Amino acid sequence: MHELAITQSLFKIVLEQAQKAGAVKVSRINLKVGRLTGYVPEAVEMNFNLLASGTIVEGAGLKIEWVPVKVLCRDCQKESEQQDLGLGCAHCGSLNVQIAGGREMYIDSMEVDNG
Repeated sequence: MHELAITQSLFKIVLEQAQKAGAVKVSRINLKVGRLTGYVPEAVEMNFNLLASGTIVEGAGLKIEWVPVKVLCRDCQKESEQQDLGLGCAHCGSLNVQIAGGREMYIDSMEVDNG
């Protein structure tokens, strides 16, 4: 359910940026979403389509690119990316790590038509 509040915030940003650009139509939105966010992409897409109905965003493509989890090892001081949700260091196997990425969600880019 938290996807609705997040999607509303994203949608508000899309409309604000489209307005600043003088857009008459938004054709594509590229999102980056960290693996640790726990967001369900289908829920984000469904909410986005509902919010977009009747606006300049209606019919826009929504591409979600997943950002991998990154950890910084406090023991060997190396950073590694995790392909799954395991949080151990890929270099030395230590669990003494700091999460360095994978919690983000942001609009990477938008494609608009200025008419």
